[in-house]
Amino acid sequence: MPAVDLKDSCAALMRLFRVPRDPDLLRAQFDAFSKQIPLLYFILISNTLAVAYTYVNVAPDWLTMIVPSVLTLLAALRTFWWLRQRGLVRSDADILRNLRATNWMTLPIGAGFTAWSFALYPYGDPFAKSQVAFYMAVTVIGCIFSLMHLRSAALIVTLVVDVPYVLFFWATGEPTLKAIAVNNLLVSGAMVTVLFIYYRDFADLVASRKSLLAQQAATQALSDENFRLANLDSLTELPNRRRFFAELSSAFNNAEIRRARVAVGIIDLDGFKPINDNYGHSVGDRVLIEAGRRIREVCEGFGPQRVEFARLGGDEFGLVVCGDPEDADLARLGERIGEQVKLPYQLDTAHTGLSCSIGFALYPHSATTAEALYECADYSLYHAKRHLRGRTVIFSSELEAEIRSRGVIETLLRTADFDTEMELVFQPIVDSMNEHTVGFEALARWQSPRLGWVSPADFIPAAERIGLIRPLTQALLVRALAAAKTWPDHTRLSFNLSAHDICSPDGILPLIAIIEKSGVTPRRLDFEITETAVTFDFARAQQSIAALKAMGCGISLDDFGTGYSSLSHVHRLPLDKLKIDRSFVADINENPVSHKIIKSLTGLCDDMEIACVVEGVETRAQLDTLRRLGCDFLQGYYFAKPMPGAAIADHLAKDRARLDAAQGAKVVA
Repeated sequence: MPAVDLKDSCAALMRLFRVPRDPDLLRAQFDAFSKQIPLLYFILISNTLAVAYTYVNVAPDWLTMIVPSVLTLLAALRTFWWLRQRGLVRSDADILRNLRATNWMTLPIGAGFTAWSFALYPYGDPFAKSQVAFYMAVTVIGCIFSLMHLRSAALIVTLVVDVPYVLFFWATGEPTLKAIAVNNLLVSGAMVTVLFIYYRDFADLVASRKSLLAQQAATQALSDENFRLANLDSLTELPNRRRFFAELSSAFNNAEIRRARVAVGIIDLDGFKPINDNYGHSVGDRVLIEAGRRIREVCEGFGPQRVEFARLGGDEFGLVVCGDPEDADLARLGERIGEQVKLPYQLDTAHTGLSCSIGFALYPHSATTAEALYECADYSLYHAKRHLRGRTVIFSSELEAEIRSRGVIETLLRTADFDTEMELVFQPIVDSMNEHTVGFEALARWQSPRLGWVSPADFIPAAERIGLIRPLTQALLVRALAAAKTWPDHTRLSFNLSAHDICSPDGILPLIAIIEKSGVTPRRLDFEITETAVTFDFARAQQSIAALKAMGCGISLDDFGTGYSSLSHVHRLPLDKLKIDRSFVADINENPVSHKIIKSLTGLCDDMEIACVVEGVETRAQLDTLRRLGCDFLQGYYFAKPMPGAAIADHLAKDRARLDAAQGAKVVA
């Protein structure tokens, strides 16, 4: 046991003279120590020169001139070297190496100054000898203070100087010098005690600072992660709407300062909602992730412009194009994005296809604020979806004029008197075989006191945007039913409903009340809904359609073939008619594709046992072709233009007379 204790004690003693390996403590020691080293060497040089001056006339020149000069030069060189270290950035290994070198150099330097002092001592008188004792005592205390950040070096100096000092002056037998030696020993001991306490507190301070920095780093990391999550879309891991508008604001401000161009783009995936409805949200989410990945790759590889890309929400994405883009650059970017989005999406057993509409607006041509620039891009997207679906539209002066016109229409529509300003006209729907009128489609017209006649293509979307479509529908339905009540019982009324009418929670209830109050049997009514209205909220639309069907009303799917709903929707709805859009009829005799489309759709209607209604018939040749293809009912200027309600009685009378004449001719024949 004693041997073990002695071994442990020696090991503990050796640890006192080692330089610690903690990188943070090492660096803190080095920084503090390097600032005090010049003071240490100043004490040594000034005290040495003072003692040498005292002995210059009594001791040999090599002791008073040569040795002090060498010691002073060595101290000066070390001072200069340490002063140069302050501005350098050093590695942990380099710091450890320098501190260890300081430990090793402390031993010969301390021994050299001590030996020189003892060598001078015999040549002096009592006063000079006392100065040597004072010099050594004061110098060692100063060195301990200067070396307190490097405990091992301070202990080496204390042992190398104080032990010989006490023994030397105790051996002189002089009571005064013996008292000085003992006093110096006690003071040095007190200084070493202070040194240990200070070093411990210094090490604790470094450790606490390290802990504090670690906590701050953890807090900063948590803050950075929270910031990242707050600016990241959780599904696609793309920047989100918040980050997009922050990037837009920054890019816009930079463009203003540099007088450069910056563009905003908004992308909408065409046909995404049917994917969600048909295959489920899980497949829809995967399509969104894949579409986002493709668009991001295009943006990252698009030079020399820098493109910031984000998901704004739903199936809508945003772009901020920096780097002074031109219209041609935006068109090229939109084309590349469209090509990538159109590529097939193979997901398990589902094979889906998409396209995208893109709207761009360019500063400073389109707007002077970031918010206005975004609004212009949004209108460009709106225009693309209505007129150039699947294409890229860049905001222009024509669109700016449209916005002004739209604003005027919305303002006047809010104050319009529906009873006096809104009118209904009726377009006949005829049997394709005998051209007999079987019903009328009610069409709204608005004569504004300020604008004159306003197209339904302008005021119907405006009414939807500002939330007036439902009261407008209800007012027009009341008037349409009042007109239909005066018609023969076999003549049907066809009336258009918007997405807001059939997809709002209580949108269909006021319409049912109007029908019941009108006195017109529901079996004479056909409500026309568009593919867009169905896909807006299929579940809600399905409920509304079921309620109308339960009353006995007929349901027609309008503009079939121009939207993005799928055949599965057609099969899942209780439809009575499909209305084929006029765009397929215009070139039916010239374009084989149009001919095949209508042929396919009439075959679909036969399979589903529902009627087929074709719009836009304007020539006899078109009529003959549609008859051969098996279309049931037709509409178009070839038969009659839309007419006011007052002209219907005369039209029906002429139609009846023509039909009777045709039947009479058959009888005669």
